[in-house]
Amino acid sequence: MRARTVPTASGRTASGGRSRRGSRWVRAAHDRFLATGTPPAGLDPVVAESWRRSLRSGVDPDEPHPGRILSADELAQYRERHPLAAAMPLARAMLIESAVDDGLVVAVSDDVGRLLWVEGASRARGAVDRVGFVEGAVWREESAGTNAPGTALATRRPVQVLGAEHFARPVQALNCAAAPVRDLRTGAVLGVLDVTGGRAAGSRMVLALVRATAASLEAELARIAREHSGAHTAPGAYAAPDALVAANGLVAANGLAAAEGLGAALTPGAAVDLSVLGPRPAFATPRGPAPLPLRHAEILLLLAAHPAGLGADELAVLLHPGELSDVAVRVEMSRLRHSVGPVHVGSRPYRLARPLRTDADVVRGCLAAGDAVGALAAYPGPLLRRSTAPGVERLRADLSAEVRAGALAAGGPALEAWVASPEGADDHEAWTRLAALAPPGGPLAARARAHLSVLDDLLR
Repeated sequence: MRARTVPTASGRTASGGRSRRGSRWVRAAHDRFLATGTPPAGLDPVVAESWRRSLRSGVDPDEPHPGRILSADELAQYRERHPLAAAMPLARAMLIESAVDDGLVVAVSDDVGRLLWVEGASRARGAVDRVGFVEGAVWREESAGTNAPGTALATRRPVQVLGAEHFARPVQALNCAAAPVRDLRTGAVLGVLDVTGGRAAGSRMVLALVRATAASLEAELARIAREHSGAHTAPGAYAAPDALVAANGLVAANGLAAAEGLGAALTPGAAVDLSVLGPRPAFATPRGPAPLPLRHAEILLLLAAHPAGLGADELAVLLHPGELSDVAVRVEMSRLRHSVGPVHVGSRPYRLARPLRTDADVVRGCLAAGDAVGALAAYPGPLLRRSTAPGVERLRADLSAEVRAGALAAGGPALEAWVASPEGADDHEAWTRLAALAPPGGPLAARARAHLSVLDDLLR
């Protein structure tokens, strides 16, 4: 999902396009959505998708239930051991102290949406207290509906939610902006930084400030980790070897590198011809990776999976869940040859002129070598995640299952990386295994138990 645009004070978006709808229109859209289950055209797509997720999760729009609130002792113990505790002095200096003057509340949650710290102006604290936005409560979408910290956690991206865009009506008097805070060594989301309040929290400058502060907290945590790793390694701690943080926020390790904006994983001496795991498919050219249309990526991937070749009718069945004519297939093949060259694709049946190496092959190669950590580092997300082609969906499910099985079998850093990913975030079996393997009494065990309690509440 692409980052949303944010309106300026003049009502125009920062990118110069049309501004978001007014509060009266959004409130009416919210009422229509609850009646029909279909968001109206013109609604911010980030909000529309979040409303759908909230509705599917069974959130009551009039009485949301933010989950079991930890006791004061439980919360104090959990906060003390949480990685974000080390960054709180910087958060207070950069954001919380000024928030008091601006009548705002700053909240920091963990990676499952549990609010660990809620600090700020007393008047604003009273307003958020009344809707259950309090320390120890869980504000992920499945519990509280659309809200900035919960939606930032669901999308893994900065987000701003204004007034009636909140799914739950009791929260619609508030505005909020939030951004994930990541561990730069592993790419794992540690939690979310949020600013909530009245009109001031709806400013585009607040979202920019939240994003900048989150980046500063990430850098501070990385600095602290470097200092600690130079002296000792804490029990259960993991430092990714030669880890590099790519421009798209994904991490590559064990000699893997992420191609900027394409998500292609490469290993030294073994170039990838086709990138199918990143946010956009890409094909290798002499001048570097070139973006590839989704349909062309689907065809190349399916042909790579069927080296003996596919007839037009077979390819049509694998490409489309309904009916796709042989003529349509031939047209796409002609376009594909024009795009990647006839040297790559033959016909009668359609097959590759030479094997193509994909970044999915890199993942499978790591798994075959017993390197589950390397496999997770090379796996930024599901295979061609936007594809609805039946053949691709099967390949996607197979690869995801293989990665999950490798992480569960390996434990340790691989298992930590799996549960930190969107696919593994709600994997109860994986979190249970992590809790069992983590050093007793350590921060990882506490985090796993806290996450399991949230999942158990959602499953009830």
